[in-house]
Parts: sequence; C-alpha cells; structure tokens
Amino acid sequence: MRQQRGVGKGLGSEAILGGAVVLMVIMLVVPLPSTLLSLLLILNLGIALLTLLVTMSTTEPLDFAVFPSLLLLTTLFRLALNVSTSRLILLNGYAGQVIQAYGQFVVGGNPLVGFIVFLILVVIQFVVITRGAERVAEVAARFTLDAMPGKQMSIDADLNAGLIDDKEARRRRRDIEREADFYGAMDGASKFVKGDAMAGLLIVAINILGGFVIGMVQRGMSFSAALSQYTILTIGDGLSAQIPALLISTATGIIVTRAAAQNSLGNEVAQQVLAEPRLLMVAGGALAAIGLVPGLPKLPFLAVGIGLFWLGRVAARRKAAPAPEAAAGKPGPGAQAAAGESSTPAESGADLLELDPLEIELGYGLLKLAEGPTGGELMRRVGLIRRQLAAEMGLLLPLVRVRDNVQLPPNTYAVKLRGSEVARGELRPGQYLAMNPSGEALDVQGTPTREPAFGLPAMWITEGDKVRAELAGCTVVDPATVLATHFSELCKRHAHEILSRQECKALLDAMRQRQAALVDELVPAVLSTGQVQRVLQNLLREGVSIRNLATILETLSDAGTLVKDPDLLTERVRSALAREITRDLPAEQGRLAVCTLDPRLEGRLAEAAAGAALEPDLLHGVRRSLAAAMERFGARARPPVVLTAPNVRAPFRRLIERVFPQVKVVSTAELAGDVEIESLGTIGAAS
Repeated sequence: MRQQRGVGKGLGSEAILGGAVVLMVIMLVVPLPSTLLSLLLILNLGIALLTLLVTMSTTEPLDFAVFPSLLLLTTLFRLALNVSTSRLILLNGYAGQVIQAYGQFVVGGNPLVGFIVFLILVVIQFVVITRGAERVAEVAARFTLDAMPGKQMSIDADLNAGLIDDKEARRRRRDIEREADFYGAMDGASKFVKGDAMAGLLIVAINILGGFVIGMVQRGMSFSAALSQYTILTIGDGLSAQIPALLISTATGIIVTRAAAQNSLGNEVAQQVLAEPRLLMVAGGALAAIGLVPGLPKLPFLAVGIGLFWLGRVAARRKAAPAPEAAAGKPGPGAQAAAGESSTPAESGADLLELDPLEIELGYGLLKLAEGPTGGELMRRVGLIRRQLAAEMGLLLPLVRVRDNVQLPPNTYAVKLRGSEVARGELRPGQYLAMNPSGEALDVQGTPTREPAFGLPAMWITEGDKVRAELAGCTVVDPATVLATHFSELCKRHAHEILSRQECKALLDAMRQRQAALVDELVPAVLSTGQVQRVLQNLLREGVSIRNLATILETLSDAGTLVKDPDLLTERVRSALAREITRDLPAEQGRLAVCTLDPRLEGRLAEAAAGAALEPDLLHGVRRSLAAAMERFGARARPPVVLTAPNVRAPFRRLIERVFPQVKVVSTAELAGDVEIESLGTIGAAS
C-alpha cells in the first residue's frame, strides 16, 4: 500500500507540472481573461517569493537541486505572462487590476517616473545580481569539476584504509557527481536570468512603440492620451514581471554562494554578524558621534547609532551567559562530534542495547575539552591518535564516543572499552602537569600527583610556574595532552581487545582492494576470519605491529594449510616479521642486552608445550629469577628483554605475562642477523 500511494503521489505531481507547462503554451497563443491573468500575475510573485525563502533556508546547494529546472520553468512562465499581458494591452487598452495598480499606485501614475523605476530595476538585476550570479556559477562549476579527481582519490583512500564501507563510498561518489551536475546546470541556467532581463527591456520598448501606433493611428488618440494610457500600462506590465524576476535572480545568487554554508542563511548571518558585539557597539557609537556634527540631521544618525549600540549590548549579554546544556551538565557539541553520529530524540531498543567500542566519559568540569563545532581540542587529539595508531600498529580504531557523566567527580574522566571501565584519571583545568624525566623532586609549587599514562611522579602547577618548570628541564603539558596521552597508551595496551571480528574484516576488505588474490586465497579457503583475528590479536597483545598485513597474510596462507592452531600460526608470523620485531627492540648501537633461559628450564617449558604441567615451585622460582634480572636491566637503564629458543617462546611468555607484562620475549628466529647480543644473565627455576 505504501508503494502504491508513493506512485500515485508521484503521478499527481507529474500531472500538475505537465498541466502547468501546457497552460504556459496556451498562454502564448490564446487570449486570457483579465481576471485570470491577474491571478496568474499574483501566482508568479508568490512563486518567486517562495523560491527566495527556500534558498535562504537551505544549508547545502544540493538540498535544492531542482533549482536549475525550476529556474527555466519560472522564466518560461514570466515570458508567457508578458505575451498575454502585451496582447491585452494592445488589443483592449486594459490588462487587469494588477497591472493597472502597478502603473497607477506604484509609480503614482507618472509614465516618466515609472519608466525610470523600471530601468533601475533592470540595471540592478542585469548589471549587479545576474552578472555576479553568472560569474559565481561559472567559477563554481569549473572548480567543482577540477576537484572531482582529488575527491574521488580521497574516497578511495578512506575505503582502502577501512575508514568507510562500500555503501558509504558509493554515497559519497554519488554526492560528488550530483554536485558537479548541479553547478554545471547552474552555470547554464544563470543565462536564463540574463536573457529574461534583456527580454523584459525589449518587451517594454516594443509595447510602448506599438501602443503609440495603435492609439494614435487605429484609435485616433492624441499623443498625450496614448502616452498616458499605453505607457503606464506597459510600465505596470514591466514592473509586474521584473519584481518576481528580481527575486528569482536574487535566489540564484544566494544558492550558488552557499557552498561553505553550515546552517540556514538567517542563522549564519545572526551568528557571524553578532559574533563580535564590541564591533556593533563601536559602529553605533561612531554613527551617534557623526550625528553630533553641526549641519547633519541628528535624529536619524542618533536613532541608528543607539539601535546598533543596544543590539551590541544584547549580543554581549547573550554571549556571556552560560549555555543551558553546560549548566545542566549535558555534553556540548563536541560530544556528538566525537562519535561521528547525530543523536535522535527517541532511541529504539536496539540502540539502547548497543555498546560503543571506545568511550571517554568526562565530568562536567572537563566539558570544555570537548566543546566546539568539531569537538574541541580533545577530539582533534583523538583524531591524531587514530592516525598514529594506524601508522605505527596498523590498527584502525573504531569511532570514539565522548560524552559527559554526571556521576563522575567534576574533574575526572574515565575510559571505557565496550562498556567496561579500563582506566580513570583526574585533570585540573587551567593548570599544567609538570614531569621531571630524571625522577627527582620538582623545585616548584604545586600539587603532587602521578602521570596517568606511565605512573611517573608529577605535579600540577599554575600557568605562572610553567616557565620556571620548563627551565628546570621538566616536561610541561596541558590537561588535553595528559588525557590524550593516557588514551593513546590505553589503546596500545588493549589493542588486542579493540580488534574485533568486524575490525578484522574491515582490514581484510581494505587489503582485498589492493591484493585481492592474496586475501581470496586465504579467507575462507585456508583460514576463517576468526582464525586470522586470533593471530592478529596475539601479535597486538605483545606490541607487534600488524601494519605489514601483506606479509602476515602470505605467511598464514602458506602455513595455514598444515597448521590451524592460532598460537602456532602466530609464531610462524613472528618469524616472518623478524625485521619489524628487531627494529622495535631497545638495541643501542647494534647491541641488544638480553637475558637467556637456563637449558633445564627450556626443557621443562618444551615439555609444557607438549602438554605437561609445571609445578608451582617452578613458577615461583622463574618469577623470582626474572625479578632479579629486571634489577640488572634497571641498573643499566635498559628495558628488559628475554631471548629464548623458538619452541619455548610462547609458553614462557604465557608464564610471565600476568606478573611482568612489560618484559619483551623474543626467540632467536625473530632477530635480524645484524644485531649483536649482550647477555646480562640467565633465568632459571630459582634465583
């Protein structure tokens, strides 16, 4: 039923439009009664006014994409009206009350004044508005066509990176094509307005000359009588056509200059003109001062000057007043910009059940970090983090939701991963966090605390102590940087949890765009998407970048025909990524400080890999021995690295990862040949 109603509605609209076009053709050849002609003249004015209002309320030119066709139809309608009114004026000397009113009331019954007013309207429309709109449409069409290849490449890049899906890419390409078609059509349609102005001027001249001939030759009227009657009627006819034409040409100029609009014309004018109330007050004061100059009319200058000054005061009070949303503890515009989605008044049950992959919740004292049309400083930092993780780890972060939480203390933030809180921190707006890299106490006044990302001792200081702390060699950062750094480290620490099945599929789809044969050979013929996801998660869990996805997939494709266990596949992939793993190790001048495993411990771990259980005493002894080794690394200011045989790397890593997650465990098969090994001791079953 819904589809049938839609079809019927479409057929009704097409029938009305077709009937209107047929009426225009009839008006060109069939005389119309003066009463009907008056109604059509009023309808022409109403259509022009409605078109102007619609163009002022649109935010994007494509919201009124039918405008070029509508411009052609309204031009044809005005020309048909000109033909009908000219016919009645020349035949009967009368063309209805509307034209009579334009000729008598608007110009006071003075033919010369009417002709001058008509010429002024033609000059305004033809020289100013029409020529400007034509030039803007021409330039917009040219630049839109020139920018199409770059926009298409940008869409392809986002699609290949997995930032958008195929559906979104098709929608963006379609919008680009529609935009190019629209500006191309507007470039041609602006010629209609120019021709309409020229036609109006010629029609008035022809009607005046024809009126003289008919009045004086056929009707025997005197020169003054013919001038009075036919000139006034012709000028009334010209004004009745040129005023709607002026509105339509103004609408043309508005719609082609709305390329950078983000809101309706009225809202943008109010926001941007009233953005600086001080300038309004200065302008008002200047006009009032000019009015005090002797010889100038004081009342008009003082009235306008006082009005502008009052408007500036009102705008200043509104700008200083707090926003209702902030006062109520609701998120600002940045909270919605963070998620890249617009909220709806009524949420469905499915929306309430959905968990956001990543969330940053802010206490109401931190809402300024997310204020602004693009989400404020915080969302700019989050965007940089997404690009950084993509470049370093090969991980595409999902969209991050930033929202307020009135249950949090005012200056506290919380980071959630799929609804579960993973970290919390406290910021002090208006202050700076100072950290001493050497770990020594700071010689500045402030509030002691710990840096949330790495747990380093730090201190909140005021802006006045910022320079002193920097001169003392401290690292000084603002609250937004503190939160962004903490969020970045959390994303790296929980990267394996962030990589869901959907994100894994997005990575495979992006790779398929570049190397379709590789992905099609692997998934699903050799491994499933879930098995590939498990391998990628194992790599991310130990901080190994998955950006070299082609090598990872090639290794899985070769090894997956024989091995299906994700843990064993991970070890094969790590060997293939030896250069990347070696590059990320803390080697100094080609020397890598490591601890090795006692041969007896390696034998016990090899048995554990085959299914044997490890005794609790052995576990405690390994951990005590590793703790002692970490002290040796700390004494030399080196990050701890343990070197093992390839077959025991994975079980040893699982043995220590809960207690010593920061220790890097690598096998001899994962080291590039140009690295020199320096042993700092051996790890055994006892200290």
